[in-house]
Amino acid sequence: MTRVAFALFLVAAVAVGVLALTGEPGRAWLEWMGWRIEMTAAAAALLTLASALLFTLLWRGVIWIVEAPRRAARARAEAKRKQALEALSRGFLAVAAGDGSEARRLAQKSAELADDAPALVRVLAAQAAEAAGDTVAAKSAYNAMLGFPEMRLAGLRGLMQAELAEGDKAAAVRHAETAYGLTRTARWAWRALLEARLEAGDWAGALDLVKSGLDRKIVSPVVAERSRAALLAASAADLEDPADPKARAQALDFAVQSVKLKPDFAPGVVMAARLLADDGKAAKAGALIETAWKAQPHPALWLAYRDLKTNETPKARAQRLAALAAMKPDARESRILRVESALIGGDPVAARAAARLLDEEAPTARFAGLMARVAAANGQGDEARAWVARGLEAPQEPDWSDLDPEGRAFAYQREDWARLAVSYAETGQLIHPRHERRERTMNDLPQLPSAYADYAKSTPFIHAAETGGALMPIPDSLGPDDPGMFDPPPIPDPPPAGPAPRRNSGARRRLASGSRPAK
Repeated sequence: MTRVAFALFLVAAVAVGVLALTGEPGRAWLEWMGWRIEMTAAAAALLTLASALLFTLLWRGVIWIVEAPRRAARARAEAKRKQALEALSRGFLAVAAGDGSEARRLAQKSAELADDAPALVRVLAAQAAEAAGDTVAAKSAYNAMLGFPEMRLAGLRGLMQAELAEGDKAAAVRHAETAYGLTRTARWAWRALLEARLEAGDWAGALDLVKSGLDRKIVSPVVAERSRAALLAASAADLEDPADPKARAQALDFAVQSVKLKPDFAPGVVMAARLLADDGKAAKAGALIETAWKAQPHPALWLAYRDLKTNETPKARAQRLAALAAMKPDARESRILRVESALIGGDPVAARAAARLLDEEAPTARFAGLMARVAAANGQGDEARAWVARGLEAPQEPDWSDLDPEGRAFAYQREDWARLAVSYAETGQLIHPRHERRERTMNDLPQLPSAYADYAKSTPFIHAAETGGALMPIPDSLGPDDPGMFDPPPIPDPPPAGPAPRRNSGARRRLASGSRPAK
């Protein structure tokens, strides 16, 4: 208001100045109680405006004096609010730093100072109690938050975490269910419920949660699709009972649904193929495996493909496996399968030719075992033993460690399926529980005789196996008809009578190379 009055005064002054310059100042007079005052019009205008401005200033001064107490109260409240916010900030930083005692002190201070942020104060009090290890106080603070609609979700989540910390999973699930019913976007509640269903092996309940999460847009369609494929395969694994035809039929239905969702999901494909083959539908099972192989080759797929027919000759089986490998020739598993098919068909030369494509591979137990079998099939006993020696210390392949050629592939336990469902849904990659638990389910290395041939000729292979160097071919390796390969050597004729010849210990040397237990 003062600024407006001052602006009007300036405008009036300019106007009076203009009038004075024109030479027509005008006349103004005032008669009051016998008094008469005469002046120019310009002077009268300036006097009026000056009086008004003075009155305005006096009025604003009176108002400022009257409002001084209220203004002081507001200043004190603002200072208190700033102190409360500072205490809250420092309290949350103390919680983040794990300083429970300092966090509780600051929470108490902020509670005394803050009047307009009760929600933050309650959250800080609960988290400070958690940081200090006072579970009872933390649960009490979270329970108090349930009475306020805007803080109810935060209270339920805090209570769920507190119950999990105490090991009461049932109570934690109840809090998560309550929160999931309150809002459509509580991803943490959805995840907690899903993990509880998976831990309990409740695949049907987990499938319903995945569908609900997709409807609420908590998860993306891609993640939901992978989750459903893994959960359907887990459901099929639980129902695969040969003594119950109805359960097997349901298992087949679940497995086929899994394959429809993700045709390259090896566990679902192998299970569906196995069930279809048991029902006499080997052709359909083979088509599923071929489709999966074209998308993502996996060793379990060719093992299942191998076992689809049990009444064929080794050569026919080798041709069938080679045709599977040719569907994706550049893949690593296809190159390995070409070696395997040649070994199955009894063609060691072709196996050696196919194995040359794998010579640049990093040595693993599976790779070393494959190369040892190729060398043994070609009559190269010392090279085979050298590969066995290298394979004893080589790492396992995660994909291969999940397989059991003497039983069922992907024979997962319930917790393994649960972890697989989560991992595959989030990353699209298979986990390998047996490998992660350092379990061995098969021996990648073949059983070979315990004696080496001529020491001088086998030395390069022993040295290469110990140092990790490249293996060089033996110039006169053992042939298929040589003794000491797989059959015991023949008993030699007794030597002629006469003085015993002097033994040359450096000419031949027999080294113990018995198989060691797998790691």
